[in-house]
Amino acid sequence: MKILVCAFHPNIAESRVNKRWLEVVNSDPQITIHEVYSTYSNWSFDLKVEQQLMENHDRIVFQHPFQWYSVPPLMKKWLDDVLDYGWAYGSGGTALVGKQWLCAISTGASAESYQLGGSNGYCIGEFLKPLQQTAILVGMEFLPPFIFHGALQASTKDIDASAEKFHYYIKDSTLSPQIQRIKLLEAMS
Repeated sequence: MKILVCAFHPNIAESRVNKRWLEVVNSDPQITIHEVYSTYSNWSFDLKVEQQLMENHDRIVFQHPFQWYSVPPLMKKWLDDVLDYGWAYGSGGTALVGKQWLCAISTGASAESYQLGGSNGYCIGEFLKPLQQTAILVGMEFLPPFIFHGALQASTKDIDASAEKFHYYIKDSTLSPQIQRIKLLEAMS
């Protein structure tokens, strides 16, 4: 499986979590890292290059900090521009059908704040519904996200541990809910 990590961090040099995640997976030959903010500081994408990158990989990891209950602004623009009608969806738009979409997100707040009754009012999955629906629209399988909560208070030890988990998680071939269902049915028979 070929994995593309599209990293959308507005200031990766100052990041503790997202930068560490990229450092850990950097030497893995199965993984291509694409730092979008540093590649497109002018916010003008080369659509053919971006689309070719996606076509050449099986699993696309959208890695970013959670900002204002959503994605960083360049990621929103990237989704608007790159997931083009006629290529990603609509008439003839089948380039991404069957590929996998995986969110890898760091939040500043605790996990407790992202649940019903928590200070953010909803669980993280509710905030990810627009991304999930985008994946569905373009024919991709939306995999269970990798979430690291509490980045602002996290110790170096916790961040290092999360980076190792991140590396393992994004390569896990059994993340697909369909594969999990089959394994469950096999175990029951």
